[in-house]
Amino acid sequence: MKICCIGCGYVGLVAGICLADMGNDVICIDVDMAKIQNLQHGIIPIYEPGLKDMLNRNAREKRIVFSTNLKEGIQKSKVIFIAVGTPPDAHNCADTSAIFSVAKDIGRYINGYKVIVNKSTAPIGTLEKIGKIIQSTQSKPVKYDLVSNPEFMREGEAIKDFTNPDRIVIGVQNDKAKNIMTSIYSGISRTDKPIMFTDIRSAELIKYASNAMLATRISFMNEMAQLCEKVGGDIKEIAKGIGLDSRIGHRFLQAGVGYGGSCFPKDVKALVQIMKANDVDAKILTAVDEVNEQQKRSLIHKIKKLVPVLKGKCIAIWGLAFKPKTDDMREAPSISIIRQLQKEGAKITAFDPEAQETAKKILKDVTYCNDPYSTIAGCDALVIVTEWNEFRDLDLKKVKRLLRLPNIIDGRNMYNPQEMEKLGFNYLCVGRKC
Repeated sequence: MKICCIGCGYVGLVAGICLADMGNDVICIDVDMAKIQNLQHGIIPIYEPGLKDMLNRNAREKRIVFSTNLKEGIQKSKVIFIAVGTPPDAHNCADTSAIFSVAKDIGRYINGYKVIVNKSTAPIGTLEKIGKIIQSTQSKPVKYDLVSNPEFMREGEAIKDFTNPDRIVIGVQNDKAKNIMTSIYSGISRTDKPIMFTDIRSAELIKYASNAMLATRISFMNEMAQLCEKVGGDIKEIAKGIGLDSRIGHRFLQAGVGYGGSCFPKDVKALVQIMKANDVDAKILTAVDEVNEQQKRSLIHKIKKLVPVLKGKCIAIWGLAFKPKTDDMREAPSISIIRQLQKEGAKITAFDPEAQETAKKILKDVTYCNDPYSTIAGCDALVIVTEWNEFRDLDLKKVKRLLRLPNIIDGRNMYNPQEMEKLGFNYLCVGRKC
């Protein structure tokens, strides 16, 4: 299948490379010339385990090329994936301007039947608007079909999620488009992990509803963690106890410093706005967002329990990305925490295995270090914000020697409180008896 992926951001790039790896001929289009030139030389703009090797393999086999020539990409392809960004606007609604700009170009350049697939997260009804724009910009009527195919890739696990998904959601209008999409995905669908065909609007809503549900679970557990700290419960035991209920399951029950990233914060806020626009009171999701913002702020109170006066003190931060296995800093809790500390007059040293170059563009007046140990040398406290695996098995006796004061505030519950106490740390975590 000849496929065009428009947009070489996270979704478009991963989708394009994975589609090529499945045997399709893929052309990836982006307006950013520097990004395209880098991709042509095998340099990817994101950190995603395994993606560079997959790109190099498919580039050698000539199954994937990168270009800024949108006209060529549209006209040479049978299926066109739209995978451009939809960042939040000033009102927390998804900004669909890039999608509609692409739709205009498709209308101008379309030269025969195409299946036009929206993979960008966008409000319900976006695909219908795409169709109207394409019709209005065509020089002569050309047939096409519209498809909604939301993505469910987790950063750090994107290749696995694309090639071995829980489900593939496809919103279609007719059997012709359904058959073409089936031929693309048939190689990775399974009996227990099916292609799920729906109407277009349901497919658009499934993406928002999925992320909102997962965000709700996280905020619920963070509220339970606050209760545990008041009454003496252990959030780890509670998560295990309720997760063993087959109706609930164990996923996304970890308390911490709040969720971040490119999807959950944006999609929860956008869904709230969609609901309000349709006269639906978004009580639950409004609370989910409020709890998450509160949780990001909560760590400063724990830090001040151990370091009451932060002015002039040195605080070390382990972890900057919003989650492990990515360099993504979008809505990362570390941003809020560091800025709160700086407002209190603290000096910040920080380390992250992948996100430091991204962080330097966002966070100023931070001393970035090359490893976890050098980050904490002479510091008054260590704050753990991202649960990178390399932080789990460090020499904690060495950590204690390097810190000026043995204060650790663990925002991800990485360590055992009893063991930390035996080692002589002043240790605070989230929702546990510390």
